[in-house]
Amino acid sequence: MAGLRGVSRPARSLPLSQLSRPACLAYPAYLTCSRRSVSTQAAESPAVLRDLETDSTLGAPQLSPDEKRQFKPWKRAADRKGFGLPGSRYQFHPPKYNRGPLHPIQSPPSSDPTARDFVPGPFNMPRLRQTYQATIASDIMTLAYNHIPPGTPSREQPERLRDWDGSSEYHKNRPKRGPRGSPVLPLVEQNITFRNIPEITEVTIASYAPQAAKDPEHLLVARTILLAITGTTPEITRTKSSVVQWGIIEGQRAGVKTTIHGNAAYEFLDRCIHIVFPRIKDWKGIRATTGDSSGNLAFGFTPEEVALFPEIEVNYDMYPSKMIPGCRVFVKTTATSDRQARLLLQTMGVPFYGEIRN
Repeated sequence: MAGLRGVSRPARSLPLSQLSRPACLAYPAYLTCSRRSVSTQAAESPAVLRDLETDSTLGAPQLSPDEKRQFKPWKRAADRKGFGLPGSRYQFHPPKYNRGPLHPIQSPPSSDPTARDFVPGPFNMPRLRQTYQATIASDIMTLAYNHIPPGTPSREQPERLRDWDGSSEYHKNRPKRGPRGSPVLPLVEQNITFRNIPEITEVTIASYAPQAAKDPEHLLVARTILLAITGTTPEITRTKSSVVQWGIIEGQRAGVKTTIHGNAAYEFLDRCIHIVFPRIKDWKGIRATTGDSSGNLAFGFTPEEVALFPEIEVNYDMYPSKMIPGCRVFVKTTATSDRQARLLLQTMGVPFYGEIRN
């Protein structure tokens, strides 16, 4: 009895004839001979357990290295025919072309996994971008509201392009000329509505290191600093023309630049506005004359101001202090004028000083 008590309960429910089999002794009891029955009557009748398998996948032989190399699950799935659902009735296929906003069939947004341009994310929400969506966007629409009473006649816009005077036969059928003194035609400022509230699209950071022509380490330090500040690998820029007086040769490496988009651009501006700008001594702000008349603004940092970034300050001893370069920051927005771009950055906390140009 003492030896029988040491056997597991499923094994004790089996007849002694089954326990005395050599196959049961060759394998563990939980692989072959262990059978759990609901009642003793079912255990006594082998016909009830005839459909149950006594073998286990744990006891199956392993595949050889040659069989593992020949095993291709994707090929088995491709060769399996007739098991998929018909795509015309049960599977959703987004349209390949957008037929307009009034078409009955519309493409799903990019956040939908079924969209053709699906991009996972976003996985984080910068504080400055969340503030823009919650507060700044509505404030800009309120500050830029222009009330036009019904019935007010619209003002005629002056001609932006100049006509030819017709003094020559070659003036016929020629396109109009641009304005005087400006090779680039600026954008026409559009009124801010709920459809075109200005926002930031990208930020470009560029650093110029002319000493890199003689000492390549200046270029390495500049690239490492921009990599730490932006989190993206900068590209090396080269000079476009030669200047003999300054010792600049066309095509030589003279700087680095990188462009960040989306959440990374908002995070960079958040660090500039709330960490770097307040720590600059006697800083007045950004000049109000900056801009390209198309809603893009620019400002710069000196080498001493670049060292105020937290990514540089925490590892300041890693960079040679005399090799830390300055950088220029170009902020690209969806605004149609510099006035709207300044309004956008002012609501985010950037001060401007000096003469304001519209």
